[in-house]
Amino acid sequence: MHSSNTSPARAGRSGTRWALVSVLSANMLVDALEVSATVVALPRIGDGLGLQVPGLQWVVSAFAAGFGALVLLGGRLVERLGRRRVYLAALLLFAAASLAGALTDSAAVLIATRAVKGGCVALTAPTGLAILVSAVPDGPARRRAVSLYSFFGAAGFCAGLLLSGLLTGVGWRWTLAFPAPVALLLLAAGLRLVPRDGPTPRPAARATRLALVAGPALAAAVALLLYGLSCAVGAGREPARAGAAFAGALLSGTVFVAAERASPRPLVAAGLLRHAPLVRSAIGAATLNGSYVAFLLVASLDLHRAGSTPWQTALAFLPAGAPLAVSALYSARIALRLGPARAVAAGAVAAPLGYALYPRAGPGGAGFADLLPATGCVGAAFVLAFTALHLQATGGLPPEHRQPAGALYQTCVQLGAALTAVPVAALYPADRGAALALVTAVGLTGAGVALGALTGRNRLPHLPAPGRTGTPVRPERKAS
Repeated sequence: MHSSNTSPARAGRSGTRWALVSVLSANMLVDALEVSATVVALPRIGDGLGLQVPGLQWVVSAFAAGFGALVLLGGRLVERLGRRRVYLAALLLFAAASLAGALTDSAAVLIATRAVKGGCVALTAPTGLAILVSAVPDGPARRRAVSLYSFFGAAGFCAGLLLSGLLTGVGWRWTLAFPAPVALLLLAAGLRLVPRDGPTPRPAARATRLALVAGPALAAAVALLLYGLSCAVGAGREPARAGAAFAGALLSGTVFVAAERASPRPLVAAGLLRHAPLVRSAIGAATLNGSYVAFLLVASLDLHRAGSTPWQTALAFLPAGAPLAVSALYSARIALRLGPARAVAAGAVAAPLGYALYPRAGPGGAGFADLLPATGCVGAAFVLAFTALHLQATGGLPPEHRQPAGALYQTCVQLGAALTAVPVAALYPADRGAALALVTAVGLTGAGVALGALTGRNRLPHLPAPGRTGTPVRPERKAS
């Protein structure tokens, strides 16, 4: 008889572990498809709810703003409440918000549910990765699990396009409702598979109280800033409301800074803001993602004007997302082979080139061939720059600084989308050319930052360990 090297107990644990990885990866897929699915459905949502373009963009911007406003606070909530509790609660709230958004006839309620869903994704995406890393032993198994998780995230954009192209043709409410039953199925599986948290040290009470002041203050500042921008730009300018919103944003931002300065463990360590590679990468990622989302918004509205069906719109957008999904498992290798700075620069140049190639005449490119040069360049930009930006942002930091640096980086990525989409949508109805010019200008800003990094020096400051004010920790440096 042949003996097996794998005991039934070990095989059972391995099977449970990979079932958990599958659930977490599927959740990442659902999280990632939210933006692309909504962009395709956006014109039909506007028709159904009677929303004009300046108001319609909030369906996209609210999701990005909710994500960006909560991701910094999310880590503290996990520390206080535990990964399992936060992850499962966010899944349940995500499902409820999806259903509420699909059923409502109120634009305000729909926009609110989008902000809630963005906040839920800010909790489930990083928390799911943390659960995966703690559940899978270090080595080849963990590398495979993280690769699967990352691949599902990259594939989510394409999945959202195709799904929305099919469902929106039946009715836009189906596109918004689809995530609800999927999230509930994942919740049911998660209740069985997500491990319970072991004993962990509780964060200091004062730091927690100040974080609960700083987090909402940041969210309020973001919301008021976006509202002020929407009132300050475009044909329907309202200077008085814009001024009041900007004043409120400044006040909320002041509260955020005061809470952070008083905290023994701020959400954003001051030293991170002096770390040049992180700052440059955050700006580059914000401009790349911001110009990308705004470009898709303009193109979606153009295609709708030209009479394209949702399915045709989805197919036209595939070249902008498919390359990243196809190359997801090799993106880190590509970035390291080229060098992160060179990969970022190449991607940052490709993106505005794509925007410049987008047809300016008429209501927009009416066919796949008209859009292909632009979407192809944008897809190449993400393959080259997306992973390289993250590597450049956190690669030179010691391990204890990478999680807060990653949260700050993701905040910038999402806020870049919201801050670009708002003025672009406000300009679009009266001056489509100006809207496209703004998209291109944002992309060129990212290219300028990336090209400047090729000639600049990376000055790495001494950073205190998170939550400490004593001996500074030197950032990691590559061996010469």
